[in-house]
Amino acid sequence: MFMLLPAAILACLIGGYLLGSIPFGLLITRFAKAGDLRQIGSGNIGATNVLRTGRKDLALLTLLGDGGKGAVAVLVARALWGDDAGALAGGAAFLGHLFPVWLKFRGGKGVATFFGVMLAAAWPAGIACAATWIAMAAVFRYSSLAALTAAALAPVYALGTQQPRSVAALALIMAVLIYVRHRENIQRLMEGRESRIGKGGPAGPAGSPPT
Repeated sequence: MFMLLPAAILACLIGGYLLGSIPFGLLITRFAKAGDLRQIGSGNIGATNVLRTGRKDLALLTLLGDGGKGAVAVLVARALWGDDAGALAGGAAFLGHLFPVWLKFRGGKGVATFFGVMLAAAWPAGIACAATWIAMAAVFRYSSLAALTAAALAPVYALGTQQPRSVAALALIMAVLIYVRHRENIQRLMEGRESRIGKGGPAGPAGSPPT
């Protein structure tokens, strides 16, 4: 990362952030006239809250958009300047999703973008993270717990598959931020109040795709 020219670093940071800050959930639901996503359910802009509109198709599009923007940021920067640039741009895109400038820095929880970044930056580790999410969700039926477990193991998977240090560092940073953004979910899990997959909760249907 430190071998990159200042102009390349700036391009990765700004380009990645602006790409990541595109609020696909909000734009898709508005275009489909499904209401203002910020006034629905939890008010989150991710796929889980889009599902609370009752439109599974819109939730899927949001999931693909939020994951895709992270992947695109990594792939473009890596093609231009290498692995470290890809990790930097991916991290910037992840931050853009969490803190989008267009929405007064109030974004999503970052899980879909996390998966997109991991799959593009280090596909073996990304696949391991996805498999972890699926296994945890199948066994325990908590979407949030599955996401938290996958995020926690991401740095281990990155190191275990011999990815560049920049990718392992990126995985660690994203994991920490995912835990911060899921602090309410963690509290509900500890208190036994978190909704299981397929069952409704205080804010609407739970267990939908990661946000």
